[in-house]
Amino acid sequence: MRMDSDEDFDALAAAFADLTTRAGAIPMALLAAPTIDARAKKDSSPVCEADEKIEAFLTARLAELLPGVPIVAEEAAAAGADFARAKTFLLVDPLDGTREFLARSSEFTINIGLIVAGAPRAGAVFAPVLGKLWFAGARAFSADAAPGLPAPPRDAWRALRVRALPAEGPTALVSRSHLDEATRAFLKERDVAAIREIGSSIKFCLLAEGAADLYPRFGPTMEWDTAAGDAVLRAAGGGVVDPSGRPLVYGKADASYRNGAFIAFGDSAAARLC
Repeated sequence: MRMDSDEDFDALAAAFADLTTRAGAIPMALLAAPTIDARAKKDSSPVCEADEKIEAFLTARLAELLPGVPIVAEEAAAAGADFARAKTFLLVDPLDGTREFLARSSEFTINIGLIVAGAPRAGAVFAPVLGKLWFAGARAFSADAAPGLPAPPRDAWRALRVRALPAEGPTALVSRSHLDEATRAFLKERDVAAIREIGSSIKFCLLAEGAADLYPRFGPTMEWDTAAGDAVLRAAGGGVVDPSGRPLVYGKADASYRNGAFIAFGDSAAARLC
């Protein structure tokens, strides 16, 4: 597929959306089992069969869709893979919110992001249990989708746009599993109107659809955790910046693709709170 125009990136986003919904059958089947086995990786984070099966499914099909484009995937990285460095590459998080999955929560997602020159240009996020799909190239959309089936047709898509900052103040989203003191201090200083705890990359998507205004994250994340949701949010009119106000940059191979602190926001008025 080409990557020359807004229409090309929209088409890629739709293709990513289709791959994530089809991959959604994998975790749903494993959730139906009486037990879910997991083990700890070197960084002490959990990994399970769903992570590995979804990643194998997605990477094989992405290699067919975009031959020659490097794929940086979470479980391959954890296993010590040496990724080719490139201006254009894919980021895959097969199961963002593994802790939520293991707890049989609905707040886990399947994520594909395309990076070009340090910025996310297309992405798809699918929450299989919720049946919610978010995706974006130049434009951002959401749709209801069933795990294991193709993504919905164009007439079922809903355009996404961030909301104006409410007069009563921002609603902030925080990680259900990684809330820290730095985040609490940030929110206290900004006198937020409400705080919601949400797992996984769903937080970016809620900002994109106008359900909240800020998502601060001061603990460690990896580029594959954020790329797809960041693509959706930017296309919906929001952004993701570091504490100095610069847009979050991707392709940090020398840092093993680790992100620093960031604040995601919807309306530009919310950005001034960062």
